[in-house]
Amino acid sequence: MTKQSRRKEEFKVSGDEIVKKVKELIREGNVRRIIIKNEKHETLMELPLTFALVGTFLAPVLAAVGALAALVTKCTIIVERKD
Repeated sequence: MTKQSRRKEEFKVSGDEIVKKVKELIREGNVRRIIIKNEKHETLMELPLTFALVGTFLAPVLAAVGALAALVTKCTIIVERKD
């Protein structure tokens, strides 16, 4: 059994850039999970991205991210990618 390797990246964004960045990351296709943290490094939202999620639940997920964006001024987006 082989273990898939995953790598993580971090992006610092302002609240009004969150939805744009999340959409951009989803379009890239190799993202497995997105974690959004506030300035205190507390996890605000965790989005596991599977093919089913992207295909079926994308609109509600982006609406939730948009609602979150209204509450934060700066945040960190942590992206877990499949190599």
